[in-house]
Amino acid sequence: MKILHVISSGGMYGAEAVILNLSRTLNENSHASFLGVFSNTSNPNLQLHEAAIREGIESHLIPCNGQIDRTVVASIRELTKKTGADIVHAHGYKADVYTYLALHRTKTPFVSTCHNWLKDGLMVSCYGVVDRFVLRSYAAVIAVSDEVKAKLLKAGVQKNRVHQIRNGIDLRPFVKATPSLRMDLRSAKALAVGWIGRLSREKGADIFLRAAAVVVAACPGTRFIVIGDGPDLAMLKALAEKLDIEENVSFVGRRGDMPGVYASLDVMVSSSLQEGLPMAILEGMASGLPLVATAVGDVPTVVLDGQTGMTVPSENVELLAAGIVKLLQNSDIRARYSEAARKLIEEEFSAERMAGNYLRVYADVAREFKK
Repeated sequence: MKILHVISSGGMYGAEAVILNLSRTLNENSHASFLGVFSNTSNPNLQLHEAAIREGIESHLIPCNGQIDRTVVASIRELTKKTGADIVHAHGYKADVYTYLALHRTKTPFVSTCHNWLKDGLMVSCYGVVDRFVLRSYAAVIAVSDEVKAKLLKAGVQKNRVHQIRNGIDLRPFVKATPSLRMDLRSAKALAVGWIGRLSREKGADIFLRAAAVVVAACPGTRFIVIGDGPDLAMLKALAEKLDIEENVSFVGRRGDMPGVYASLDVMVSSSLQEGLPMAILEGMASGLPLVATAVGDVPTVVLDGQTGMTVPSENVELLAAGIVKLLQNSDIRARYSEAARKLIEEEFSAERMAGNYLRVYADVAREFKK
């Protein structure tokens, strides 16, 4: 089967990791997965395209001038024909809308994965409304979490067209990875606590920093590593200075060596205000990292409190800090969570399992279109 993935990428984040993991696994199992990545004039973000090319995954750029560009419709049609795609798989509101406009009167079935809808800002909310309307016409819509599935049903997407598939990862890069963060980020005895994600409000990096200020009082030598980039970078750096923890915090930006980054950490924190099922959490657990995470979205179905990690309420600085301190001060608990986390990912969140679930949806959709 040939699948064309279409996305307007904002950088290397969860949806992009899903596409790479899915494409890699499909290509290794006698299928063909191609990428169509929007090249937006204002903010190209071609990291996914470049990563795919490096891995030998066929990827094509789709030029897009602004939010509305009629040439994109023709480009998606042409790319669908060029790749001989049996299924076109859209990711994200912009790809959803353009894919619908390009293919709704053709014989090529199209599906979408809804990774999450953000709540911040009027414009983003408007995009979400349009997206949910368009998705009603999709042959299948995949939700990555219970919360997203509920939103799809509420938006009027037919129940028989909504499928829930949990994200999966290729475990191989995370097995015995070599630490890659510069060693001057931490002293020989200091433990490193990592936070990974887009630096934007919904991810709660500010909550993480406020918790770090509390942790430093109990564990003075702790290093806090913020991995990622985004619109809140300057604000977060200013906050670290205001909290007087800038000597303990390192902002290392986006990284292309994530297995090595995870291997450099002792504890991982997710402080999101809203989530689906974050790829960073799955990757961290695959790397054997003990986690403290806010109980949002489907996170509690993976970070099982007291078993594979710790969960705390969203936006609760004190409890988040207490969880971090508990892990830092107890190596036995870290070891227990580490082993359980890695085992859970191996058993339930492999890329092979995810790809198998997607293939069943693809096959069902293709069969329905032939009737």
